[in-house]
Amino acid sequence: MSVDILILNSAVVDFRSGEFDFVKKIVGPGGLAKCPVSDMPDYSQQHYMQWIEEGNATAGGSGNTAPLISRAGLKVAVGTNLGKGKFDGLDAQGRYFYDLMVSFDVDMSQTYIHPSLHTGTTFIYQKEIGERSGLAYFPNANDDFDFEHFKSAVISMNPKIVYYMYSGLSRRGDANGGKDLADFMKWCRENRIITIADAHTLTGNPQDAIDAGNSIKEYELLIPLLPQLDFFFISIDEAKLLKNTLDHPENWSQLSQKDAANCVLAFITHNFWQNSARPRVVGITVSDGAYVIKSNNKGSVSRVQKVTSRYKCGDVVDLVGAGDSFRAGFVTYVAQNMEQFKDGSINIEEAVQMGNLVASLYIKSPLEYRYENIGAYEKMYKLIEKNEVFDDFDTLKAAVKHQC
Repeated sequence: MSVDILILNSAVVDFRSGEFDFVKKIVGPGGLAKCPVSDMPDYSQQHYMQWIEEGNATAGGSGNTAPLISRAGLKVAVGTNLGKGKFDGLDAQGRYFYDLMVSFDVDMSQTYIHPSLHTGTTFIYQKEIGERSGLAYFPNANDDFDFEHFKSAVISMNPKIVYYMYSGLSRRGDANGGKDLADFMKWCRENRIITIADAHTLTGNPQDAIDAGNSIKEYELLIPLLPQLDFFFISIDEAKLLKNTLDHPENWSQLSQKDAANCVLAFITHNFWQNSARPRVVGITVSDGAYVIKSNNKGSVSRVQKVTSRYKCGDVVDLVGAGDSFRAGFVTYVAQNMEQFKDGSINIEEAVQMGNLVASLYIKSPLEYRYENIGAYEKMYKLIEKNEVFDDFDTLKAAVKHQC
């Protein structure tokens, strides 16, 4: 069976509760703490299932992307590890994740049931609407991602695009200084598959780390990886931390957002796009859109372009998954315009606006309806073609629903 997009690793269930005081102690707003599996809180499986039944759980990681792509009408599969347990063969988290994905027509046939590690789990302290909470992430089964095993998934799924989530958050996936992941992505490209991987904030207090000029050791894993990627998008905070680590800190407080984005994009393209005459895109997402730069199959590199979102209307309900949902929209557009991408003629502004649209519909919807406002690709594309700026979220939702 052939699919459009195969998403690998990072099956996660996010739990939100006022009980998670420990989260505040280890991670600040907008940050992520990758916690040792041995420190996993000792909640019972029945407790997890109770939270799930009460509506206090959402799917994270590939759960932030796969259903959105499926709702757009593309064929998407997830290849991942879930934990073994007593809920029809899976643990509580894995059962919830698996069933939710299947309910949105996501192909879960490439699931490996891990015999000893639970499904990846994130704890989020209950927060105010619109703020970005800190994440206490326990990779669990994601820590044991086996590239050789999942090569068979790539072969059987025959995807247009392979999307790996995330560099820096899997012990085995990050082995050998990131070279294993880089070699896997190189193998995918040699099999004529488009590649995308992403990073995460990877620090407990990102703004403090930026201000202090701190480096993040896990970003060193990107050194072998970046040359093997066709797409790479990170947030503006992640971009600053990346340059702190791989080059040197800038005086970020003295740089405008535009100058900071230009600085990091120039660094990435200069250091990781050498001798690479193929179509590629790298971008930095910001609150109102993205800065992007692309190359073509002749090795020509464009100027940095700011694509401002036309879909900024509405109030944010939850920013967790904002970057993932943006990338879901972006790769959906590319999968639908693959020949244009390969010959270097893809409309990058439309691709980014598709990312902006999907992200807006996702992060501004109630948690129990996070996927529901995503429309079929054809409907969303017709909306993008109109170049209309929306200042009311209900009007935007209706417009997506009623395009004809």
